Amino acid sequence: MERRVTIQDIATIAEVSKSTVSRYLNHGYVSEEKAERIQQAIAATGFSSNAFARRLKAKRSGMIGVVTPRVDSPMGGRMLTGLSKAFDEVGCQILFQSSFLDMERELKSIEHLAQLGVDGIVVHSLGITTAHYALVETLKERDVPVLFVGQQDENVKYIKVDDFGAGRLLGDYIRRMGHERVVFVGVTEKDRAVGVERKDGFSEIFTRGNRGASVSFVETEFGIEASYHKSGEILARRPSAVVCATDGIAFGVMRALHENGIAVPGEVSVAGFGGYDMGAVTYPPLTTVAFDYEELGRRAARMLLRMLSAEIVESVSDFPAQLIERGSVNKVLWGSEG
Repeated sequence: MERRVTIQDIATIAEVSKSTVSRYLNHGYVSEEKAERIQQAIAATGFSSNAFARRLKAKRSGMIGVVTPRVDSPMGGRMLTGLSKAFDEVGCQILFQSSFLDMERELKSIEHLAQLGVDGIVVHSLGITTAHYALVETLKERDVPVLFVGQQDENVKYIKVDDFGAGRLLGDYIRRMGHERVVFVGVTEKDRAVGVERKDGFSEIFTRGNRGASVSFVETEFGIEASYHKSGEILARRPSAVVCATDGIAFGVMRALHENGIAVPGEVSVAGFGGYDMGAVTYPPLTTVAFDYEELGRRAARMLLRMLSAEIVESVSDFPAQLIERGSVNKVLWGSEG
């Protein structure tokens, strides 16, 4: 009979202590160099399959892996709440990792969670690549389904908000409010949902049949500080309205406008996407397109549970959005833009 690979075997091959391997398998801190050696030893010996084989054969582990891009995002926190509540209802526990907005780290996090013996994985993805396809196929062979949240790709199972529709919703509103000269502050197009679909949806409706309408684009990063430091570029384009790909980006823009003595919305209107709670208490309160991220998390959990039951699951790309009209957008009379 072939001898089962042990933690000590992995430690010997990786030239680390047994406790280091144990800490790695239990999601504790291990240096990148040692983690890489342990990963190579696991891949070479098939340890991950052996380590969890009896448990997976007898019953599922009751653990679900979750990968998110950031730990400080209001959206991510609400979605994680929805996931946690839904999985808790059926007795499942979450193992959580953050990619910290790094695609390579996202892939490694998926692989690491699989090695820890989770039943399935939910990935709030930065973007889906061919490397993701290959990893999903490998995990499918090990009976570990992967569900992506926030990005759309026909090669994987996913659930996402209707980003294009949300863009159209805000584009129609800003147009009806009389604005013609808009700066859209967005993120890299590598993030197709936030960086492309929201911008394209907005521009399509806002400029349709209106020769006087213009939308210029300023690229920034996620978060308040990044957009705050882009204020010079934004103001140089003399917009009557600034539309931001996330509420967090909008908060940075509003701060810069206030510090430059520019009245919001008297001189420049501002709007965002997300429906963050903070938007209700800014001055003025932020007009936004809101998504129910907690319900999105619940629906994602239910989808993954159905996948674990070998049910046929259809991907979802039309999770709805809602326009919340507050005080940060002013109505402009036609021809009054200077």
